[in-house]
Amino acid sequence: VQLQASGGGLVQAGGSLRLSCAASGRTFTGYVMGWFRQAPGKEREFVTNIRWSGGSTYYADSVKGRFTISRDNAKNTVYLQMNSLKPEDTAVYYCAAAQCKGSNCRNPDRWSYWGQGTLVTVSS
Repeated sequence: VQLQASGGGLVQAGGSLRLSCAASGRTFTGYVMGWFRQAPGKEREFVTNIRWSGGSTYYADSVKGRFTISRDNAKNTVYLQMNSLKPEDTAVYYCAAAQCKGSNCRNPDRWSYWGQGTLVTVSS
């Protein structure tokens, strides 16, 4: 299984970025696809997830209304559209896949597969 994240970069506060996560190596039907982030000196934290089948989504309060997760089943790719970026959004962003439900999905330990991470830097 391979999750390839891309799209990170440097952006000014208030700007936008779109991250992509290309998944391969297995069928992800029944899985949840998600994004976590880890800022320097901090623990990895949940950002958002989406069910591969059905498309239901869940967001951390800190990004609700600014970030949007989506998927393209034909391309086996998950996207994270990030708008109104803030300096506190600066982190390495990781895509991941898991079989989890509800609040369990907020725990990084519940996630089975991880991408390599892509750095997002938001300047003030």
